[in-house]
Amino acid sequence: MRHTRFLTSSKLCLCLSLLVALVDGGSSELFYDWTVSYSQRAPLGVDKQVIVINDMFPGPVLDATTNDVVNINIHNELTDPFLMTWNGIQMRRNSWQDGVQETNCPILPGQNWTYSFQLKDQIGSFFYFPSLLLQKAAGGYGAIHVNNRAVIPIPFPKPYKEYDVLIGDWYNANYGVLRASVEDGNSLPLPEGILINGQGPNQASFEFEPGAMYRLRISNVGLKTSLNFRIQEHLMLLVETEGSYTVQQLYDSLDIHVGQSYSVLVAAKNQTNAKSYYMVASSRFTTSEQFGIGLIRYPDSVGDPGVPLPSGPSQSDYEFSIQQARSIRWNLAVGAARPNPQGSFHYGSINISRTLILENNVMLLGRKRRFTVNGISFLHPDTPLKLVDNFKFKDVFLPGIIRDRPTTTPPSLGTSVIDAQCHDFYHIVFQNPLSEVQTWHMDGYNFFVVGMDWGTWDESKRAGYNMIDAVSRSTIQVYPSSWTAILVQVDNPGMWNLRSQNAENWHLGQELYLRVKGLEEDDSSTISARDEAPMPENVIKCGRAAKL
Repeated sequence: MRHTRFLTSSKLCLCLSLLVALVDGGSSELFYDWTVSYSQRAPLGVDKQVIVINDMFPGPVLDATTNDVVNINIHNELTDPFLMTWNGIQMRRNSWQDGVQETNCPILPGQNWTYSFQLKDQIGSFFYFPSLLLQKAAGGYGAIHVNNRAVIPIPFPKPYKEYDVLIGDWYNANYGVLRASVEDGNSLPLPEGILINGQGPNQASFEFEPGAMYRLRISNVGLKTSLNFRIQEHLMLLVETEGSYTVQQLYDSLDIHVGQSYSVLVAAKNQTNAKSYYMVASSRFTTSEQFGIGLIRYPDSVGDPGVPLPSGPSQSDYEFSIQQARSIRWNLAVGAARPNPQGSFHYGSINISRTLILENNVMLLGRKRRFTVNGISFLHPDTPLKLVDNFKFKDVFLPGIIRDRPTTTPPSLGTSVIDAQCHDFYHIVFQNPLSEVQTWHMDGYNFFVVGMDWGTWDESKRAGYNMIDAVSRSTIQVYPSSWTAILVQVDNPGMWNLRSQNAENWHLGQELYLRVKGLEEDDSSTISARDEAPMPENVIKCGRAAKL
């Protein structure tokens, strides 16, 4: 029997275990035990080595409530090192638990490690996934629910039932083969197909009761493909995205870009005449259209729908997509994790401390592609930056290597770290000169999406910003030859990853880190535990810290 911190029964080590103990303020402390391993599966008819969690693909739902403390003991039974990251979970003042390469040493094969974090002041729909070695191409992902506390009402009728809908592109090649190809300078090809909840066409099924209301929590867990999601003859009422309640609007389809999550309400039909209905996730902006197909079934449904799939927007209709993105607004009148309205924090009245113009691009290193931000392709040092910062190792990174704006100097490799003063208010513009959609994510934060448009950003574009009800989220798309602007208060101390959500871009250098600290806190020994959690007792040490 393997030793774990939380469980003593070998039988319990083989399955998801959840123990609940009350902690302060009526919150709970939750304990999970997850085993990460390989399983031969064939979602699209071709056997492949899939990463499963407790033999589940997708993995188990992480279901918790605002302010709960979560402990997840992960056993790595892969042949490679492993880390899990929690897409959209803010890890308030605790980047030690973020699960990316520069905040955590990997869990080595045959070893286990426990993530411990609080879901502080958050609600919403998110997902987790492996952050190393393109392992996401093999699965290992699952849904996260952060539910409202009982004293905070949800701003819509309680649904009869909730369903998770994890959609994403899928490649039949093993992740090691894909990684080797990408590292050799090749682009990821078109995927073999689109999965819904880890299943191929017509395999994922959702049971509806006539007249009932359903909440669908939808996440694009793929590697690079934007998807359009729709349900035949059913409208979707958008109510939440990545922890923010939205102005409630009906959509017949939604563009969901890599790494994004949405909640929609769907009203079941009162009478179906024995019909079932298609659920579709189709690729966007690709040379050929691919379809993930699920089924909505009612108690009297007979067989498959047997009619053409419901149509979506034109493959190359970027204007449809950008107009839809602009239509998503923050609901200022309701509370989320706290009883005060979301709009009580008025970002439009705060002075900007610093502007960053971050441009994504491509460079060649020899004959191999690398991806850059402002001309720098991220180079991972021999020790995670969080440990470097804690132990004050010298000559690992130099703040300032990445400029605040694009430069004309030749691109290069570097460990890009931006020093940020805690509580400053940043204006960040993502500039995309390339011909493919880019998607960006910021760990540790939500930000306000105040503007997006075609062309090159300049100061005159500020006049068109939405300074009233811009949606707050953690992942945003940038269309080809266009820009997207966000505002964010950097009030969460730590070392935070800002990255491309396109898996090959991220793997080949399109990321940087925000090092957020308060005044006179360069030395970790001077940081109060109220400002930032100290290094955890169970921290894995590697690189220069391995023998400390």
